[in-house]
Amino acid sequence: MSVKTVAIIGCGIGRSHIVEGYQPHPDRFRVQALCDLNEERMNEVGDEFGIEQRTRSFDELLADDGIDIIDICTPPGIHLEQVLAALAAGKHVICEKPLTGSLKGVDAIMEAEKQASGVLMPIFQYRYGDGIEKAKRIIDAGIAGKPYVGSVETFWLRTPEYYSVPWRGKWATELGGVLVTHALHLHDMMLHLLGPVARVFGRVATRVNDIEVEDCASASLLMKNGAFVSLSCTLGSQEQISRLRLHFENVTFESSHEPYAPGKDPWKIIAANSEVQARIDDVIGDWRPVSPRFTTQMAHFHDFLGGKAPLPVTTQDARRALELVTAIYQSADTGREIELPLGPESPKYADWRAITR
Repeated sequence: MSVKTVAIIGCGIGRSHIVEGYQPHPDRFRVQALCDLNEERMNEVGDEFGIEQRTRSFDELLADDGIDIIDICTPPGIHLEQVLAALAAGKHVICEKPLTGSLKGVDAIMEAEKQASGVLMPIFQYRYGDGIEKAKRIIDAGIAGKPYVGSVETFWLRTPEYYSVPWRGKWATELGGVLVTHALHLHDMMLHLLGPVARVFGRVATRVNDIEVEDCASASLLMKNGAFVSLSCTLGSQEQISRLRLHFENVTFESSHEPYAPGKDPWKIIAANSEVQARIDDVIGDWRPVSPRFTTQMAHFHDFLGGKAPLPVTTQDARRALELVTAIYQSADTGREIELPLGPESPKYADWRAITR
């Protein structure tokens, strides 16, 4: 299949997309253009990687027939308008998390996708790595058995210096706090392994930094499969870790604790007995190493575009993660347990900032 040309919109996290997502696949992608309002940063990235086409104009790249993929790495507050514009222009679209700041926004994107010639892939790069993919294979093979309970911990550190960037920490531009910008990765991993949520009780608070949005949160979940899951997250941990620990009838899984790549090995995979271990060995005995994060997600996206594989992350996946955020915010406001799924009847459907009692 032909090499796909990419325009990076936003050269902050966009640089990581180049290094991890595109450079490892020169036979699949070519980063052709950069777009950033910060010309100094754009020129640094352009010079580093030899990317000659540079512009401050997003619309210029939408009109460029030589661009196949628009990769949106801008601040969250403008994701929705940029995704809709790129789809309307007939481009394939990759978008960093959070996709948008409400379920209404996600549903608008899903409607736009129905008419679009291109496709959208949201970014959930933490799904990729040897540890999580072994766990996924074991669970999908039916070896793990009935899920019992799980815990998901996002214990990171963000200081006032981090929030000195003008768009961070504000509802209008960052769209949310630790639930939206940080823990969303781990919560997507949990949903990827355990499936959908049925009921949520949550609490949020701003305790670490002088910002508008939450930087501490906890939630108790009842999954549709009957399992219980607890979520805890803070931006005030003096040791940064990310951890999933999931207990099934036959297997206990615990992720690595690496904060920004918990999908990588080493994972603990603890079998209930030798018979279960033998079944595990049968399904992962031929394991071939999986590159973590963007490297594998972008490779899978190219496979999808070539008709060789399913779309690795869908807008429905992003909606499921943002639906959990919505439910936690709604529960925190009302002090009540929230039942999923959520639609337009939710007072938080169009705006997480809407006060509900």
